[in-house]
This record gives sequence, structure tokens and C-alpha cells, in this order.
Amino acid sequence: MEANQQSDWVARSLKSVWHPCTQMQHHETVPLIPVSHGRGVWLYDHQGNRYLDAISSWWVNLFGHANPRINAALREQLDMLEHAMLAGFTHEPVIQLSERLAALTQHQLGHAFYASDGASAVEIALKMSFHSWRNLGQGDKQEFVCLKGSYHGETIGALAVTDVALFKDAYGPLLRATQTVMSPDARQAVEGETAADVARRAAADVERMFTERAGKIAAIIIEPLVQCATGMAMHDPLYLKLVRELCDQHGVHLILDEIAVGCGRTGTFFACEQAGIWPDFLCLSKGISGGYLPLSIVLSRDEIYQAFYDADVTRGFLHSHSYTGNPLACRAALATLDIFAEDHVLEANKARSRKLTEALAPLAEHEHTENFRNRGMIWAFDAVGATPGFSRRFFTEGTRQELLLRPIGNTVYLMPPYILSDEEIDGLAARTLSVFEKTRVG
Repeated sequence: MEANQQSDWVARSLKSVWHPCTQMQHHETVPLIPVSHGRGVWLYDHQGNRYLDAISSWWVNLFGHANPRINAALREQLDMLEHAMLAGFTHEPVIQLSERLAALTQHQLGHAFYASDGASAVEIALKMSFHSWRNLGQGDKQEFVCLKGSYHGETIGALAVTDVALFKDAYGPLLRATQTVMSPDARQAVEGETAADVARRAAADVERMFTERAGKIAAIIIEPLVQCATGMAMHDPLYLKLVRELCDQHGVHLILDEIAVGCGRTGTFFACEQAGIWPDFLCLSKGISGGYLPLSIVLSRDEIYQAFYDADVTRGFLHSHSYTGNPLACRAALATLDIFAEDHVLEANKARSRKLTEALAPLAEHEHTENFRNRGMIWAFDAVGATPGFSRRFFTEGTRQELLLRPIGNTVYLMPPYILSDEEIDGLAARTLSVFEKTRVG
């Protein structure tokens, strides 16, 4: 019965659902997995097979599936208020969340603006930057700068500051032109260079761009410390410090996309803390709701907010959507922040990170891997000599070994929830090694 039910769900999904970031024809050979339920770090299908969610379901889940504390907060909120429009109204969860996030930035950033997903947060930050310069009488500042290999989402504005050929080749005619500068990816180090040296070279390229396009650049957008979708490209925090100084010198806004790397992923709650700087705009999503509900947030400096504060409606920030600041999503985020505070998560993750790094040593030293790297609760390595189709083979074999991992090209990465037990850490490392050895070549 369970097998029939499993295949029925697959057939119905293929007939009715268009799955994201997927060439649907591939599912003729790589079957869908219909999820029945989740518990902790595990997802279960209708046959009782389980899969360790080692990528946190696209980087969103922080404290496990069906987390009882987040569940309880949402049940309580359901009986109070499910949603109310945020234009002309407000409510307790959105006020509390905004206050707590501002406090986490030491009140350098505030006035949280809400949306539903990461790409929308990037759109908001780009529009705020452009519009604030216009309100300040500097309407020529209309250009944006992004890093080579960067990814910031797939809506039109976010895609314009994304440098991934697969997306830009498909939708290029729809996009606004953007300036691109060198990535600070530490893998680019030549003999004798350190990651900090690469950061300095990349910052010099930013300075060149700012000088060449003086008076025209509104903002530069960066995914701090780890450029995730380009293959977990990691860089030295020095880069952020140098770019912050350049932005101040040249009058350019700094937008930090912490959608994937915020909420403790890199070892600090905000990745930019490791550089000792704050941006002009900070974008959050994914983990901020614990992986429960769509929620994104843009935090900005007070001078940005003041640039819009006026009796003239046309000088106001013109952006909205119906579910802005949804109380249920905000309540999930508040429960997530409670867990961080009550369980001393950032400190506990240091020990968890050390243990998993040690367990992954056979992969770090493997003759067919290179560039093993770790930042906080993110690990990655690059497969050497992998044959075409590696990522799909890896995913399929991983599911056979109770493991959910989706390599990016030839880069295998791990980004698990923050609740792995010692036994789960050992199992994750052992299975990743096993899957890699079985799938490196076809």
C-alpha cells in the first residue's frame, strides 16, 4: 500500500506541479521523493525511508523539522491573529521582531521593511538605494555593482545583479545593465598569496570601478563571506572592511545580502560582524523564520529612512505586497530568535562545527578533492576529475544512503540544521564520503 501511495503522489505531482529550478524532463530518470513528514534533521517519505536534510531544505531550516517550540508559538499565534494588512495597521509580532533585529545590529540598522522571499528583499534594497539618491538630489546614481559569480535571486531586479550565465543568458534582454567586479573568492589565490591578498586585489577592482563610474553608482551588492550559489566561494572578512571604506569614500551604498549567510550560518548571527562593519542595507530571509514560513526583511540605516520621510507621497518608498509583515511568519521568526538566545546557539555551533570538520577529514585529504573549506556551519569541497552528470548522480546515490545533498556543479557542500547530534555528525560525514567515492565518475 505504501509503495502504491508513494508512486501515486509522484505521478500526481508530475502532472500538476511545475517544480522550481528544475528541467522537468529529468524526472523521467530521477524520480521525485514525496515527503510525508519531518522530524529533527530527517525527512521521511511515505514508505518510511528517511533522508538527513544536510542542506536544510535549501538553506532555510535552522532547528529541525517540526520543531516543538516553533510549532507551539505558531499555534498560539493562530488563535490570536493570522494576518492583517500593514498599511495603516500594525501588530505585536512585527513590532517585536523589528525591535529585536535592530538591537542585534547594535541599532546601526533599523526600520525593518518586510516582504516574503529573498529576491524580493534584494529588489527592495535596490529600489530604496536608487530612490533615496533621487530624493537627495543625486538622480544620476542609477547603476549597481555586483561580484563575478554572484547570485541574488531571480526576479528582474535581483537577476540584474546576478552573474550566473544560466540565468542571465535566458533572461538577459529583460535586465538592466549592471557593472561586475572581481570576486574575492579565496580559491583564486596564486602561489604565495593568502585569502587576504585576494581580498585586497578584489577590493582594488572595486576602487577602479568606483573611480571610473564616479557619480553614477548607487550601490554595490555583496553576499558576505560566502558566495553560496556560485559554489560556496569563501572570502576573507577583510574584503568587506575594505569595500565599506570605499563606499564611504565614493558615496556608494553597501547592500549586504545575508539571505543565506545570516542567522548564524557563518558563525556569527550576521556575517558582516566578522568584518566589524555594518552595511547601508541588510537583506534577510531563509533561516529568519526557522524555515517555517516565507519571510524576508530589509534593515537600513536611519539616514536612508530619513531620505523618504516627507509629506510628498512621491518621495515615499513605493513598494508593497499583501502579506507584508505577516504575523504568523513574524511569530515564527521571534520563536527562532528565542531559541538562539535561550540555547546559546552560536556558542554551541562552534563545537558542532569543529566536530563535523574533524569528521570530514577523509574528504578534506582525499586525492580527488580540492579546496576543502569551512565557515561556521557551511562546508564545501570541489571534486577533481568528476565526469559529466556528477551532481545528479551524487544526489541520487545520496538518497539511497539516507542523505539529502545537492552539489552545485562539481562542488559538494553541506549546510545542515544546527541540531546535529554527534551520531548524526559521524553518519553525515561517513555517508558523504561513501556517496562521493561511488559517484565521482560515471
